Amino acid sequence: MKTQLSFIVALALPLVCVRAQSDTEAVRNVISLLRFQERYERSLAVTTDQFKEAMLADKLGLDVYALGEHHRADYMVSAPEVLLAAIAAVTEKIKLSSAVTVLSSADPVRTYQNFATLDLISDGRAELMAGRGSFIESFPLFGYNLQDYDELFSEKLEMLMQINNEEIVNWRGKFRSPVQKQGVFPRPLQSKLPIWIAVGGTPASVIRAGELNLPLTIAILGGEPARFAQLTDLYRKAAASKGHDLSKLQIAINEHMYIAETSQQASDEFFPIYEKIMNKVGKERGWGPLSRAQFENLRQPNGPLLVGSPDEVAKKLIYQYGIFKNTRFLAQIISGDIAHEKLLKSIELFATKVVPVVKAAIA
Repeated sequence: MKTQLSFIVALALPLVCVRAQSDTEAVRNVISLLRFQERYERSLAVTTDQFKEAMLADKLGLDVYALGEHHRADYMVSAPEVLLAAIAAVTEKIKLSSAVTVLSSADPVRTYQNFATLDLISDGRAELMAGRGSFIESFPLFGYNLQDYDELFSEKLEMLMQINNEEIVNWRGKFRSPVQKQGVFPRPLQSKLPIWIAVGGTPASVIRAGELNLPLTIAILGGEPARFAQLTDLYRKAAASKGHDLSKLQIAINEHMYIAETSQQASDEFFPIYEKIMNKVGKERGWGPLSRAQFENLRQPNGPLLVGSPDEVAKKLIYQYGIFKNTRFLAQIISGDIAHEKLLKSIELFATKVVPVVKAAIA
């Protein structure tokens, strides 16, 4: 079983105002400049933290380091491939991926070029995880209508796959100008870019991935993991219906993870930041507030949170492998109010105390 470690970094950064027309506004402007400096320093610190995470994951032999794409003030990275290209210079073996690229609001040509460049810089270590996007800020930001949410992804995925398969592209679609006998360059070092489809539970997306013979990532951020077995079954059936080799299918499971020496320590350290993030997102989406009791329930053996001791997390992953027969696991790391040294320790425990146990159990 190959394990994948994916990091999604969330920061609540202060907003900036830079216009001043009166003495009062001038004072506010000074404050805003100080806040901008704070924002810059915090952003720089987070970027440095991500370098440390990737270097540690590479050193410990984990398989993939991935960054998510967001376009919000409380998330750091809007262009994962840019930061991943810098990380490529300080790592040697670990694969570098987005998690995810919001393909619905991106240009497939530019997306391919960026990741092909990353592949060349990293000596063939680039991957791309494409999704429709859990957050919707990128749609109005880049001039797209949310009513076209599904159609945008379908068309852009089709174009991206054509570019990946053919150097000279002929394309005509609904949402962008046609491309007629034009080459898309550079080409990656790998013969083709590995393109994964990331889903949150939509059956149609799972079927599409299976029919197209594309690797599938399932995010299990709520609900009992066992309930998602119907999605992996659906994926395999869809692939079989098109004659694809089921033995070569790749499935990744994505869950939030935080590991400490003891279960109680992990719970006490992770709950405050998890509560803050879930309640912020939940307020936007009409969810009720998260209680400590609900959080503890999510940590149970049949729950989706991998928060606990190394032994607890290993047992959970072994249990889930029995359900999904997945080829990868993505440990989604949340940073913010937790000291970065503790996050690095969590990664270390995952690589040294969890991964070997899981690999031995399923060998």
